[in-house]
Amino acid sequence: MGRQRGGRAARTSDGGPVAGVYPIDTGTCELAVDNLNPHGWVLKVNGVESSHIDLSDPTYLDFEYMRWIAELVASHWSTDRRVRALHLGGGACSLARHLAARYPDARQVVVELDGKLAELVREWFDLPRAPLLRLRVGEARAVTETLTESSRDLIVRDVFAGNTTPASLTTTEFTGHVRRVLAPGGIYVVNCGDTRDLVLARREAATIGSVFPHTTVIADPAMLKGRRYGNIVIAGSDVPIGDDPALVRTLLGGGVPAHVWDDGQVRAFAGAARVLRDAESGS
Repeated sequence: MGRQRGGRAARTSDGGPVAGVYPIDTGTCELAVDNLNPHGWVLKVNGVESSHIDLSDPTYLDFEYMRWIAELVASHWSTDRRVRALHLGGGACSLARHLAARYPDARQVVVELDGKLAELVREWFDLPRAPLLRLRVGEARAVTETLTESSRDLIVRDVFAGNTTPASLTTTEFTGHVRRVLAPGGIYVVNCGDTRDLVLARREAATIGSVFPHTTVIADPAMLKGRRYGNIVIAGSDVPIGDDPALVRTLLGGGVPAHVWDDGQVRAFAGAARVLRDAESGS
């Protein structure tokens, strides 16, 4: 593996990607072979593991939290639904690629801040083309605020600067923009990375619960008990979500068994946590 210089992404003679460190607009990204999967690739952005892609199977998701989101979506919509999805945060477009395979009629937009990264990912991973999957370069909040009311069925927020979600994407005001853009019956899903104290997760749950009448949380029990750092999936909707018994069974049987909390449990978890506001984030 070596450091690649500007220009187009390096490719092998058969058209496959080449492991290496590549310059991007926000720093560097590293593409590495997954030693446990001959078809797998791991993408790191500025030293932080961002995405995993299996070139032989677009439905395969290596990251557990992405599997949880995918199963929540599957419990809500049948595969013949033309889901209109907005992904805030691109990485390698793993989840968008999965949904494109599972929902052939879906129309998806992935918003990625780093234009060069978006270009490399498009070249490396043979993503579906527009109108099935469009990559839009821009800042997630700014793009969301320009979108038409009720124009999306699914909005997924998976944006990180290092290991932290920008504060402007966690606030009540931003979540209000999300709800405006969601169509009736739509789902807003966030990947919340938090430490063992769960302060951020509680505040995110309180914030999403202040905007949406129905919420759910998906995470592994150790994370919910504050025993480790990790990911908590929090979702909001104007209709009940996460209440399908089949979803509960599927997530309990996963590689990392996960619990699904209903709206009452989510609100009890949030407790007296203060909602997040633009004034606090400096937005």
